[in-house]
Amino acid sequence: MPNESHYLDITLLGKEYRVACPPEERDALQDAVAYVDARMREIAEKTHSNIAERIAVMAALNIAHEFLSQERAPADSPPETRVARGLDIDAVKGRIAGMEAQLDSVLAPQEKLL
Repeated sequence: MPNESHYLDITLLGKEYRVACPPEERDALQDAVAYVDARMREIAEKTHSNIAERIAVMAALNIAHEFLSQERAPADSPPETRVARGLDIDAVKGRIAGMEAQLDSVLAPQEKLL
C-alpha cells in the first residue's frame, strides 16, 4: 500500500475493514467507529438480525435521522413544525419508515435461510 500511515484498520460488528484516514483524523474516526459499532450492535440486538447489510443500513438511517433532528431549529418549537435546512423532517421520517418496510420485505426471505 502506498502509505500505511494513511490507513486505519477498524472493526464494525466483528468485521474488520481498512479505511483511508489521514493521521490527524485518526482519533475522530475511531470515535465515529465506536459510535457506529455501538449503534449497529443495538440494532442487531433489537431486531434479532445477523444480516450485516441490513444492520448497517438501519444504523445509517438512524444516525442520519439523529443528525437531521439536531439540525432542526429552533430547538423549542414543536417537533411537527421544525425543519432542517429546508428539509421536511416528517417527510424524511416517512421515507425512512418506507425504506425500513421495504428492507424488511426484501430481507425477510434471507433471514429464513440462516
